[in-house]
Amino acid sequence: MSPRTISRIFILMAMGTFASALFLVPNRQAQNSPDPWTKAESLEAPQLIQELNDPKSAPIVVFVGFQRLHTAGHIKGAQFHGSGGNPDGRKELKSWAATLPKTTNLVIYCGCCPMERCPNVRPAFTALRELGFAKLRVLVLPSSFEVDWAERGYPYEQGK
Repeated sequence: MSPRTISRIFILMAMGTFASALFLVPNRQAQNSPDPWTKAESLEAPQLIQELNDPKSAPIVVFVGFQRLHTAGHIKGAQFHGSGGNPDGRKELKSWAATLPKTTNLVIYCGCCPMERCPNVRPAFTALRELGFAKLRVLVLPSSFEVDWAERGYPYEQGK
């Protein structure tokens, strides 16, 4: 092989190794950070169902995962205002939330993957907490939206 071919192979291998390493680096914010919410700031699916059935105290439910997952299926009535896992999504979420009273009853959730690895819910919770919401909670979906909500027969809808 010519030196030029060897050089190209080496560069391609280095690029492949670097790209592979990006996928192997854990999301430190999701995996190595403690949850930014307390137990009182979290709720389980049955509790949310009960609250949603009471029109006087029903929270606003906000999906903070990826838009394509919201379109594929989300809690009935859940709103999407940006993905919590990226700066542009958080900016969109905060812009929407800034229009609400700080006493608004908000429940956020993602469900894209096991909650301990979720790249969206912790940054979204932190962003909304920094805005001063007093009634902010997280829906605990330990495995995923599919397993912990849809497969249990809880109400959900598809589309925007």
